[in-house]
Order: sequence, then structure tokens, then C-alpha cells
Amino acid sequence: MMNKELMTAKILEAKVGKGMTWEAIAESIGMSPVFTTSVCFGMNSFSEDKAFALCETLGLDKDVAQALQEFPKKSWDGGVPQDPLIYRLYEVVGVYGDTMKALIHEKFGDGIMSAIDFTMDIEKEENPKGDRVVVTMNGKFLPYKAW
Repeated sequence: MMNKELMTAKILEAKVGKGMTWEAIAESIGMSPVFTTSVCFGMNSFSEDKAFALCETLGLDKDVAQALQEFPKKSWDGGVPQDPLIYRLYEVVGVYGDTMKALIHEKFGDGIMSAIDFTMDIEKEENPKGDRVVVTMNGKFLPYKAW
């Protein structure tokens, strides 16, 4: 069975070879670019039909389709991220995390935002002072229970 790391390497090689963007790949299979990319990097999984559709789009074999369907181990290195873009997102949570938590609790009560019942969009906003990255996260509120 193919592991997630080899699966990702094969997908990236095929993506470059075909000259496709994540947006184009996702559109070809009827999925969001964020979720599709996450699956391809091994952090989520696809249903059988979506896995085979992606493989057909990229010209990949059934071993990749099988790996795309495997449930992932959702873990990451616990250290401070070294990649500048990922570090900046880490920094946003470090600087604004308590603020986000306080405002969410004030508006919803004691609970969390789901990362399971969740969507995210990443858009480019053109701006004369420098283009903007717009990240929209939409997660279901899950209240803590008292018993």
C-alpha cells in the first residue's frame, strides 16, 4: 500500500507535468480547492469517486486513488513552523488567538469552532497598495456540555 508521502509526491509531479493549478484540479472533480489540496497533502481523504476522478484528471494509477481514500493521521511537527507563510499564520493565532477566543465566547458562549464541520476559502483581493490575501474560515460552533 502506498503511503501518504509517496502519494503526495506523485500528485505534485503529475500536477507540474500537466501544468495544472489546484483550482483547476478541484474544479475538474467538483470539489473546493482548499479541501482538494489538503487531501493531496495527506491531511484529509476523498470518497472513492473523487479519488478516482482526481487520478483520471492527473493520469495517476489506482494505488494513488487508494491512498487518497485512506483516513489520515492528522498530525504535524509541534515546533514553530520555519516556512515564512506558515509561520505568519502561526503568528496570527499567537497574536490574535486569545482575542478570537474571547469574541467567539462573547457571541456564542463557552465552546469551540469545529474544524470538522468546516469550510475555508482563500481569495486574492487586488489592491493598489499591495494585493491582499483573504482567508475565510467557516466552522460550526460546538458548545461545551455541562452535566
